Amino acid sequence: MPALSKPIPPLYTVYILRSTVRHASLYIGSTPHPPRRLKQHNGEAKGGAVRTSRNTLRPWEMVGVVSGFPGMVAALKFEWALTNPHLSLHIPSSSRISTSAGTKRNGHPKRPRHSLISILSNLHLLLRVPSFARWPLNVHFFAPGVYEAWKKWCSTANEPLRNTIRVLTDFAPSLPTSEDPENPDADNEPQKPWGIHALPLDYNPMKDYVTKTQSIYDFEREGNCVGCGEHLEPGNGLYATCSNPGCECTGHVTCWSRYMLGEEAGEDIIPITGVCPRCKGEVVWGDLMKEMSLRIRGSKEIEKLLKKPRKRKARAEPTT
Repeated sequence: MPALSKPIPPLYTVYILRSTVRHASLYIGSTPHPPRRLKQHNGEAKGGAVRTSRNTLRPWEMVGVVSGFPGMVAALKFEWALTNPHLSLHIPSSSRISTSAGTKRNGHPKRPRHSLISILSNLHLLLRVPSFARWPLNVHFFAPGVYEAWKKWCSTANEPLRNTIRVLTDFAPSLPTSEDPENPDADNEPQKPWGIHALPLDYNPMKDYVTKTQSIYDFEREGNCVGCGEHLEPGNGLYATCSNPGCECTGHVTCWSRYMLGEEAGEDIIPITGVCPRCKGEVVWGDLMKEMSLRIRGSKEIEKLLKKPRKRKARAEPTT
């Protein structure tokens, strides 16, 4: 299936992998399914990478993830730039942090050895360069030490990240003990998923939003554009609807863009966040585009998302 015929995926990430045996061993990759990819790197499932196949370095752990990429190609571009910061044309030469460590036999620049600080510093830089600065990205950290190193670098960086990039943490919970007098059944309680296992791998977090938009577009209730006031002909344009619960504010994608950009409309084309003109709630451009792409290109995904589970028939008790 061509890439353009697919909706924006529910999740696509670029991740930082670290050996639990030797913390200096690091790897950068990309995936739409971090738990499955981690199993591949650890040899628990087919796949993985040659560089992570040494049993002496296993098990590996994902200590950081960048999420919010609109697809595989976008994630691969970011992954390549983070892996090769000494070569990436996305980084202006005046801002480059990493430089080549000599040359190979073929004359190509040799990649400098990765360290945690070099990865984090180049990650901070890439999130600020023009190529990626307006992407709807979030940064997740799952190891306290890595997060502390990130905060330390941020405090010394010459330029801060834009305030719309969320930096999230989700560390391993402390193990419950039955010695807790307030919770004697702590050992029997199921542990909540954390880290990469708590990331949304499907469209379920959008279920209410999709249910609302299906009601609007299936019954041709688009109404007038919230921006230009023109009547929105059903099925005859690219329309977006507010993502806030209960708000059915709908308009042309171009009108949404101009409204959300405001004074930036002359400089940029794609907004990052804004405020709905009707409900005054915050609107994230990436959320609008993900729902629109799902509505236009993801009929199977929507059917699966909104499909009601079958009710199980009660078993008849055996007669004696």
